[in-house]
Amino acid sequence: MNHPHEEISSKVASSLETYLRAVGPGTLSWSPDYNGDWWELDDSARNKTLRELRDERAPGDLVFEWYDSPGSARGYEVEYCGKQPDSVAQNAVSAVSFWLPTEYLEEKGLEHVRELMWELADPLPFCSGHAGLAFNHVGIPKELSFLRFRHPGLDDTDLMHVSWNIGTRLRGPAWMNFLGAPVLGELGGLTGLRSRFPSQEVLIQEMPAERAVVTLGSWPEAGDTEQGRDLPLYREWARALEPWLYQEPRTQYPIDGEETLRWERRFLDR
Repeated sequence: MNHPHEEISSKVASSLETYLRAVGPGTLSWSPDYNGDWWELDDSARNKTLRELRDERAPGDLVFEWYDSPGSARGYEVEYCGKQPDSVAQNAVSAVSFWLPTEYLEEKGLEHVRELMWELADPLPFCSGHAGLAFNHVGIPKELSFLRFRHPGLDDTDLMHVSWNIGTRLRGPAWMNFLGAPVLGELGGLTGLRSRFPSQEVLIQEMPAERAVVTLGSWPEAGDTEQGRDLPLYREWARALEPWLYQEPRTQYPIDGEETLRWERRFLDR
């Protein structure tokens, strides 16, 4: 969201309330502080954050993270990174993520989750967003590099880091891809999208305020390159959106940078 925290905090509160209704307010019961120490959340603490987000005079924390567990095996998470209007980082944006375990999808069903994703996105003045399968890990497991390339449909995002650099560019393909200004207009709006993606397997829906959501296939897929499941719809989407795709800034470590670039282009270079 290419807006400062103070302009969107009440909209983030609306999405957060939607998420809490869906998963149960007591599900998110832990939060780390700036020192990395964990604190238990109760109804009072959660409601205080919501009140502060809705108060335009004092819109609350710029950054907060809520989890269902302080350990590594987490299923439910919310992370918000708001930006100051005078941020020195030119491409910094405000960003929020809502996590669900795969068990939630299996229990509630596809249509429920699809509708929930729409409801979470609807209040937000997003430039882009996505919903799909993702790796959820603490630290960097040694097998992660191999698994990321084997299962290209699984995203791997550090929201805090990406929010400082992405600007109005797009992350790679996901099951549901949310588009707003400026990229949707540069693609020719809904008409342009439909001309680029005529396949009946691609669902293109209009959202209010000149936004859209593009759903690739009937179900979120991880893919498996060893089994020949290389997600052709995701590849088609990546190739059409290539001029607008986000790339990580190159690091001082060439090997890490080369692997990151190769992963970012996993749908483009095959």
